[in-house]
Amino acid sequence: MAGENLQYQLVTFQLGEELYGVNIMDVKEIVKIQDVRPIPNAPYYVEGIFNLRKEIIPIINLHKRFRLKKIITREEEELEGGFVILNIDGNRMGIIIDRIARVVTVNAADVKAPPQMLSGIGTEYIQGVIRQDNQYLIMLDIRRLFNAKELQKIIEMK
Repeated sequence: MAGENLQYQLVTFQLGEELYGVNIMDVKEIVKIQDVRPIPNAPYYVEGIFNLRKEIIPIINLHKRFRLKKIITREEEELEGGFVILNIDGNRMGIIIDRIARVVTVNAADVKAPPQMLSGIGTEYIQGVIRQDNQYLIMLDIRRLFNAKELQKIIEMK
């Protein structure tokens, strides 16, 4: 079958205690933590906006969206955080990450359906799970993170 050799390249990052990945084709760039300006009446998970080379980028806090605890133990670890700038169907937005990991290549055959109870985040946001070195790499489906109405509201904030 042709699909057997299909591979994904994922940009991986840590949020709380879990390792997540998004398709590299959806990632525009990764930037260091910047000052974010809050926006009045924004959804609870929108941290605010920031200016990236004259482009206004909304910043999404997935800790709030998924109700995850942030685990920062040392000051140096705070410096490892940043924003992953995503390109969702032509619209750019950033997600806050605790720590960038690396780009990994995974075989489509290794991507399994998510277990029912997985760190409290809704399985509807998960494209699949890859078992790696005694832990799971959770592959996020960024298009499902926001429904069309939410996405439109976030875009209009800019």
